[in-house]
Amino acid sequence: FQVFKIEVLMSGRKHFVEKRYSEFHALHKKLKKFIRTPEIPSKHVRNWVPKVLEQRRQGLELYLQTVILENEELPKIFLDFLNVRHVPSLPKAESCGSFDETESEESSKLSHQPVLLFLRDPYVLPKAN
Repeated sequence: FQVFKIEVLMSGRKHFVEKRYSEFHALHKKLKKFIRTPEIPSKHVRNWVPKVLEQRRQGLELYLQTVILENEELPKIFLDFLNVRHVPSLPKAESCGSFDETESEESSKLSHQPVLLFLRDPYVLPKAN
């Protein structure tokens, strides 16, 4: 039996799940009762060659990512499936949080890129003496 290692990005954090296809299928059946769900990759695979398995893995990854993107409120069964305990719910407009809590959990939901510092302009050639 095949276990798929899936990577999912949620609230700026990566989560990894290792599950069998049957577990994804069971999740899909439960989720359909609560939320709109995307298509799940087909249950039947003709051959188990690496290329086909990778396509299925990517399909499952896309499935989970689409559920996250299309639903503001995620059901507990979905969070449990991903082993996510707490999801910071971000209002769409103000996702910065307040600045007096920068050392707490709040700062982890800010998703900027690191700042680069150049001592010299990187696009100017050094002067020839």
